[in-house]
Amino acid sequence: MSRKPAQKTDLKLEPVAAQMRQILEELGEDPSREGLSRTPERYAKAMRYLTSGYGIDPASVVGKGLFHQEQSEIVIVRDIELFSLCEHHLLPFYGKAHVAYLPKGRIIGLSKIPRIVDVFARRLQVQERLTTQVSNSLMDILKPHGVAVIMECFHLCMMMRGVEKQSSYTITSSMLGSFKTNAITRQELLHLLGMGDRR
Repeated sequence: MSRKPAQKTDLKLEPVAAQMRQILEELGEDPSREGLSRTPERYAKAMRYLTSGYGIDPASVVGKGLFHQEQSEIVIVRDIELFSLCEHHLLPFYGKAHVAYLPKGRIIGLSKIPRIVDVFARRLQVQERLTTQVSNSLMDILKPHGVAVIMECFHLCMMMRGVEKQSSYTITSSMLGSFKTNAITRQELLHLLGMGDRR
């Protein structure tokens, strides 16, 4: 079931729609024709949704989803679907995130981890910063022994324009705490993700 995040972005729809009408005219289009007459308003609403992560405190989406638990093994939520907008061209990038942490007396409700990913993905982003923001946020909220975030994404700014390479995707990672300092812990994580043999 799809869910909508809380709309925190104070985006005024009409000014954005007005600018889009002007862009359509500059492209040589007629924004009053049937197929485009409501496009500026639709675009403005879409942008408000796609940037709804601004102003949302990740801790607020966690709420009461923290629990005391003497868990000492790695917790992984993998293949979290994500969609975001590249800040350089305002074209989408999409893919999946794998998020792991090593608890230190507290665990988080599993559904809260994808929610945190969404908070940062629904902003104008670069994949590198998005990866780091998710890991830093979980480190601050959970205070675990370690956090690891790995993202694998396709970027339409590479696929539709520029080099036009449809099969290329980008992998980024952020390792904090024991995942960064302990090679054995890091290797265990990569093995569990099926990435242990990647070079």
